[in-house]
Amino acid sequence: MKTLQALQVYRTYFPDPPGGLQEAIRQIAYSTSNFGVRSTIFTLSPNPYPNVLSRPEAEVIRARSWAAPASCDLGGIAAFRQFARACEESDVVHYNFPWPFEDVLHAIVQPRIPAIMTYHSDVVRQKLLGAIYAPLMWRTLKSMRFIVASSPAYARTSPVLSHPSIRDKVRVIPFGIAEDSYSNKSDIGIFDRIKINHAEPFFLFIGVLRYYKGLHTLVQAARRVGAKIVIAGSGPEESKLKQLAHQADARNVIFAGQISDAEKVALLQSCRALVLPSHLRSEAFGMVLVEASMFGRPMVTCEIGTGTSFVNAHEESGIVVPPEKPDMLAQAMIQLLNDSALAEKLGLAARARYERLFSGAALGKAYADLYLEASGNL
Repeated sequence: MKTLQALQVYRTYFPDPPGGLQEAIRQIAYSTSNFGVRSTIFTLSPNPYPNVLSRPEAEVIRARSWAAPASCDLGGIAAFRQFARACEESDVVHYNFPWPFEDVLHAIVQPRIPAIMTYHSDVVRQKLLGAIYAPLMWRTLKSMRFIVASSPAYARTSPVLSHPSIRDKVRVIPFGIAEDSYSNKSDIGIFDRIKINHAEPFFLFIGVLRYYKGLHTLVQAARRVGAKIVIAGSGPEESKLKQLAHQADARNVIFAGQISDAEKVALLQSCRALVLPSHLRSEAFGMVLVEASMFGRPMVTCEIGTGTSFVNAHEESGIVVPPEKPDMLAQAMIQLLNDSALAEKLGLAARARYERLFSGAALGKAYADLYLEASGNL
């Protein structure tokens, strides 16, 4: 079988500071390699040296990011040249939305190969910029062969994806994780560092501390929960959250800061449940929920009409509560804290759901088939 060359495009990628979207891209590249796909990833970086990196999942081509207003990295003339060259060596180009600069790349370079797009999230917060960007966005979307949503709920509730002009292009492929791509090292030293006993039940949040993560609700709920709550990660909301925890006298909230992959494994292996209290649609899927499912951990999430309630099925793999309701969030956590049999049952179901829907094999085959269909080879 001929190898298909796929070119993924996004504004940032490893080894620059990681996030859930970059991990989703990595997993697609890694998982499709088992189905006859070779991936290249085009990205920008404030320090793009070396310009080409070889990683296990893909070759990474990096141009300079000259500025990043509103988290929109902008490249220079060299970026257009490097992107055009990469397109000439590829069979299909795979954009990751939202990143307005990739729309500009697409419009200027006009790749002669089929294009698909994974639609990660609606533009939620930047209303003015979104209005300015809309004409270019729609032009790009209408030129795609296929547009991928990560869950049926997001495809149904997104005002963009459900629009009559493009909804026939939409396909649903859930994000996933190839288990053999994941660190199997566990660093239990994290428990000494954050001063907790790993044998005691605790709740865990992992992620960048952003405005849409709903962590203010978790902090407000904390005093009602008779267990420690570990918040692992850093980000722009960190100082506000620490101040809120102090004001609320939430002494059981532990800010662990940035953690290594091995420390993350140790925390996921030991936590009573993972909590993702995101309250805005910017949380389109929640890759950390797939990680928790892979480790057989139950989850507590909020119903925001996105993929979070697809990964965490209510009363099957965890508990889903309304957003920004501290009492109800605390009640769900207390239920899992007091009923270890329920937590174990939900965790086992989460693992089974991972194997069925979110494994590397499921992800890789679905995207490889889509690439082949887009390129006319299926």
